[in-house]
Amino acid sequence: MQWFQNLDAELFRLINQTLINPFFDWLMPFASGNAFFHPALIILGILLIWKGGIRGLMCVLMLALIVPAGDGLVTGMIKHAIGRDRPFLALQDVHLLVGKSGSGSMPSGHAANWFAGTMVAFIYYRRSAWVMLPLAVLVSYSRIYNGVHYPSDVLAGAALGAGYAVASLWLFDSLWNWAGQKWFPLWWARVPSILTFKPDKGPAEEEIDFDSPQPPATRGLAPAGFSAPHVTTDQHWLRLGYVSIGLLLLARLIYIGTKLIQLSEDEAYQWLWSKHLAISYYSKPPLIAYTQFLGTSLWGDTAFGVRFFSPIITAIVSLFVLRFFAREVNARAGFFLLLIATAAPLASVGAVLMTVDPLSVLFWAAAMLAGWRAVQPDAKTSDWLWVGLWMGLGFLSKYTALFQLLCWAVLFGLWTPARKQLKRPGPYLALMINLLCAVPVLIWNSQHGWITVTHLGENAGIQSAWQPTLKYFGEFVGSEWGLLNPVFFVATVWAAIALWKRGRRSPQLIYFFSMGAPLFLAYLLYSFHSRILPNWIAPSVLPLFCMMVIYWDTRWRLGIRWIKHWLKTGLILGMVMVVIGHDTNLVKKICGYYVPLKLDPLHRVREWDKVALAVDTARQGLLAEGKPTFIITEHYGMAGEVSFYLPEARESLKTTPLVYYQTSPIPRNQFYFWPGYTERKGENAIYVRELDRDHPNPCPAPENLQKEFDSITDLGVTNVMYHDQSVLRPLQLFACRGLH
Repeated sequence: MQWFQNLDAELFRLINQTLINPFFDWLMPFASGNAFFHPALIILGILLIWKGGIRGLMCVLMLALIVPAGDGLVTGMIKHAIGRDRPFLALQDVHLLVGKSGSGSMPSGHAANWFAGTMVAFIYYRRSAWVMLPLAVLVSYSRIYNGVHYPSDVLAGAALGAGYAVASLWLFDSLWNWAGQKWFPLWWARVPSILTFKPDKGPAEEEIDFDSPQPPATRGLAPAGFSAPHVTTDQHWLRLGYVSIGLLLLARLIYIGTKLIQLSEDEAYQWLWSKHLAISYYSKPPLIAYTQFLGTSLWGDTAFGVRFFSPIITAIVSLFVLRFFAREVNARAGFFLLLIATAAPLASVGAVLMTVDPLSVLFWAAAMLAGWRAVQPDAKTSDWLWVGLWMGLGFLSKYTALFQLLCWAVLFGLWTPARKQLKRPGPYLALMINLLCAVPVLIWNSQHGWITVTHLGENAGIQSAWQPTLKYFGEFVGSEWGLLNPVFFVATVWAAIALWKRGRRSPQLIYFFSMGAPLFLAYLLYSFHSRILPNWIAPSVLPLFCMMVIYWDTRWRLGIRWIKHWLKTGLILGMVMVVIGHDTNLVKKICGYYVPLKLDPLHRVREWDKVALAVDTARQGLLAEGKPTFIITEHYGMAGEVSFYLPEARESLKTTPLVYYQTSPIPRNQFYFWPGYTERKGENAIYVRELDRDHPNPCPAPENLQKEFDSITDLGVTNVMYHDQSVLRPLQLFACRGLH
């Protein structure tokens, strides 16, 4: 072993010191990593999916599954287990040209990744070896030349990467061979192996019509004597939908289990509600509190526990919609509806954040799907009872559910056959159930001076004069255009216009238009008065997407082939937006720069643990004076975040809270109805407010706070940074001594 290590070191010195030259000094760092690599990789992947047919799609899918998994699981674990120091740590006079990595040296991750990618590309495109293999060798050599790996590290990485690539491909092919024959026999007959394709003859020959009832004779890959069972391609699409729902659920659960993002202010605030269960709350109905209570009871007071039911709810809604489409439209349309919703950033955000919106969408969708059955001529009264129950639960989730009553009114106005239901008891029983579900909210409000009505009225600005303005209209349309995916937003508007031009002949199109458009149009009109938050229209997204998919699926089946290309464009664009939206730090890996703070959609869910640490640091300084010290915040969201991310504050919720919202003579949020800090007489406190990031002008503590304490000292501004580059949250802290 000593002889081998000496040989390894001598070979390293030969490459890293003896063979150095100015050209390699420029080339090798560029080969190891450059700003062009990830953009080129993305473009190449998109071209393969776009032009490569099923072979290109399989190649990209295998690369996306094998290379990251191998880098994170295989090479990462081996590096940790072996623990070999990098050459620049073990040897002297190393010619170091790139940054110092903290991971182990054996094996080389770059070599493993490149040789794994080369092997996968070779399996699908034999000619790719002429390009991929020299590049893999160049990158591997650059790791030695740059001074970060020994030759043995590179050889081990190359062998390891090629090995686990082959093993993974064999495993996936075996899995498809087993699952394909069992669940997708017709498709398996067309593609019995995900590795074996015709020689390179252009993408046209790789296009396979998966809706065709028979395998193409030119394919010739199905085993001799194969006889497909009595199944239809529609059943295959349905099963593929089930698999997709399961995989997306697993991916989202893994995502919320990571620490990529932290709780939003609403999530943290409503987590506090779950510690004070009630029949209603100041600004929202009660179901969000009970949902978070159940999630944290299962998984503890963690971000995973808070968000656990959001992916579950998304999977339930997806299952409902897929089965509905399989029964009433066709399963292929239902499957692509799932993909379209996944590729819409707004819907994907709602699949991981646990606010009132996932619950609202769940019960709106359930009422909508049950309602379709209820308006049929042979409907039963029980169908309407389900509609009433789902709408009632929707009201207990978010008050936006009241708009669904407007949707029903629009439906009855547009669709004559549906009006026959008004002569039956079903709709009125549904309305009664809906009203019964509202009783807890009504009781709570009657006990608290109808404060929710006052709060909602103030938010809606009904007391101010109506002065139409275009100030917010463009902002609303632009945000929804982006968040609903530009391609699918245009496709939805197109389908809605076409519906009216065609005389409203399709009952399904009328129905889904009625279940979504009134809510969207109501907020569109209201944008002439006030700013509209993008998530307010969330319940309307699914019915409008249903309408859009039904319309364009019909056109597709009539032979308009360009629809497939626009679908590909929308899905690729949307998936890129969704992936980056889930982790904007990927932009740094792709382009070398972080997303600017104002453009980062995740800045609201970052660095709250550092905020809690900054507040607690000031608190510890005040505690040193010998008196108990608690925390007061200016904003309810800040109170929730500090309560969650400060361990001592989280534990104190079981007895006496450590974090409070500042006292107020009138209700401003839910803290007004909970015990405050007035009983902590003689104690000290840290008061924290978040300043305007663009204009962080400090100001004195509030007058009512100054009256509550003997003295208040301004501790200055503490800045919580965004990637150590710009100020994310400027915090003004005050030391408050001697509560009266």
